Amino acid sequence: MRDPNLELQESGWEELRKEARKIEGDLDVKLSSYAKLGARFTQSGNVDGGSPPLGSNRSWKSMEMEIQSLLEKLLDINDSMSRCAASAGPATSVTQKLARHRDILHEFTQILRIGAFFFHLVMLGAD
Repeated sequence: MRDPNLELQESGWEELRKEARKIEGDLDVKLSSYAKLGARFTQSGNVDGGSPPLGSNRSWKSMEMEIQSLLEKLLDINDSMSRCAASAGPATSVTQKLARHRDILHEFTQILRIGAFFFHLVMLGAD
């Protein structure tokens, strides 16, 4: 007979993973749009001193805030997954999956930081 606590932990883990994968997918889409917005700046010559299109600063900042919010949610889910994994005991597959979700969070966070840095450089050049 299976331990009911173990089943509850497994179902909780799977629900958290499902939620993490959904947010990771949402982040992938948002970051792609974020990169396209940045590409519009460079294609139109704004990096060389032209002024960015009106409202672009708002669009970029709004998108940054949406991405940051999703990253915070993903961080919370990863923390919950860590607690769930710790209570379930050591299992190599769980540890590997958790590490992969942490890597994805780190990669997305780095992409946002690079994009934000790029945008600020563009805005400095627009003055």
